[in-house]
Amino acid sequence: MARKKQYNETEVIEKAMRLFWRNGYESTSVRMLEKEMGINQFSIYASFKNKEGVFLESIKLYNAQIKSITNTLEKSNNGVQGIKEYFLDFLDFSREGAIFKGCLVTNTVNEIKEDTNPVIMAALKRFSLTIRALFVRNLKQDDQRDVQAIEAQADYLMNALLGLSISSKVFNEEQLKAIIKITFLHL
Repeated sequence: MARKKQYNETEVIEKAMRLFWRNGYESTSVRMLEKEMGINQFSIYASFKNKEGVFLESIKLYNAQIKSITNTLEKSNNGVQGIKEYFLDFLDFSREGAIFKGCLVTNTVNEIKEDTNPVIMAALKRFSLTIRALFVRNLKQDDQRDVQAIEAQADYLMNALLGLSISSKVFNEEQLKAIIKITFLHL
């Protein structure tokens, strides 16, 4: 007879996600996950197979949580202004108290090794391409943009968002808002 889980999977994945967000994928060990999640290694392997499985579930949860701001962008009819609001909303989303944590996906991309598991890289790329697609959608709301310009500007905005994520760990809120203002000055 199978043993009943003594923990809530969503709660332990929330804890794991925060650990990955703070430390990165590579620097997080299974032992660290055990301690943070409050479950033993056997339970981690039984429920999630391995560290990769825990991380992939963490990315799913992160995706679900960031929906609060991506849904707003998806429903936006404000073109570039809607994207700018997403950048500002992202700052609030990534804040924990007075500290900005950046983006879990960006943080992970910055620290993983070249030979990292392709399943993890695929999950990170999927996340990024989803955000980029929302930028394209909003840029298309301006009838004066051609397809080439929209694609180039979507790439530019993704680069700016990745930079904002990293900058949020260094600069204060006033500086970050100034960076956002300049990013959108000529779009």
